[in-house]
Amino acid sequence: MKIKAALVYEKGQPFVIEELELDEPKEGEILVKVVACGVCHTDEGAQFQAIPVPLPAVLGHEGAGIVEKIGPGVTEFKVGDRVGFSFSSCGKCEECLDGHPYACKDFNTINFGGIMPDGTTRLHKDGKDIATFFGQGAFATHAVVHTRQAVKVPYDDIDLGVVAPFGCGIQTGAGAVFHTLNPKFDSSIAVFGCGTVGMSAIMAARIAGCKNIIAVGGNPKSLKLALELGATHTINRKECDDIVAEIKEITKGGCHYAIDTSGVSDFVKKALACVRFKGTAVVLGLTGDLTINVQEELMGEAKSLVGVVEGDANSKTFIPKLLEYYHEGKFPVDRLIKFYDFKDINTAFEESHQGVAIKSVLKMQ
Repeated sequence: MKIKAALVYEKGQPFVIEELELDEPKEGEILVKVVACGVCHTDEGAQFQAIPVPLPAVLGHEGAGIVEKIGPGVTEFKVGDRVGFSFSSCGKCEECLDGHPYACKDFNTINFGGIMPDGTTRLHKDGKDIATFFGQGAFATHAVVHTRQAVKVPYDDIDLGVVAPFGCGIQTGAGAVFHTLNPKFDSSIAVFGCGTVGMSAIMAARIAGCKNIIAVGGNPKSLKLALELGATHTINRKECDDIVAEIKEITKGGCHYAIDTSGVSDFVKKALACVRFKGTAVVLGLTGDLTINVQEELMGEAKSLVGVVEGDANSKTFIPKLLEYYHEGKFPVDRLIKFYDFKDINTAFEESHQGVAIKSVLKMQ
């Protein structure tokens, strides 16, 4: 079928919306009319080839829409179902079978290699294959995805534009809290970065019952929103001379947990430094190199530094739980979102990068 999709042809070049040919869904796949897709820094990483996705490609990995057709063998979904997309996996390796698809042995190949789990593509232009991202390519009017990465939306009254970003950034931040840290009630946590991932972690920490929730960021508007979403304290990194000392003052010796969502090595080190004896710091990504003195920064105070992928989450069960929190008013992610028309995709990326929008979401329909 003919669809409209946003392509990146060369490293760092803007998106161009063009007509492509999309194949029918194969075994275990569904065809979805994409209603919305979140704009994520990971997409920007692929656009600028920090993630070497084959080009040309249709990016977009936080899609949500309505099922229009089911492929052979599909029983979990039916035409008309409202679904969100998450990362893809092989479904056959040890980690997938153990319920940890984020640790799939073929994660990088399937999600970053431009292909579907079966090693083929579904998008074409002028007889040539077009790569996708995370098995989706959701910067498009339609997408074919595998059922393993599709999640049925349990509520009919939630805007699919709100559902879309649950597939990556939101589950990453919230999952780092609920799954990796599983904080004790009345414990303390510092969150470095007040973007989508950081705000999701802050809201999750509030649900978990953390007593001190410290948001560290550089945008006064975002820090104000962080307080409204659950932070008990904020630190403007541009105005504070010693962030670690400030956190230790607030928590009387250091927090139990810290999460860095910025990917900046200096803040990862600060996250580790601000936790107390036996504390745990989580890193969700890194740009550049990081050097740690294991004896002084880890072993000396029995600290842990943990890397987390996709919030340690099984999206099939975790996203519905997060949507339940949202539906109950406990997880108001809609306050992060600014919507853009599909045709304005390049503006959405620019404003996301500039901090104009915390979470940019494209509306395709």
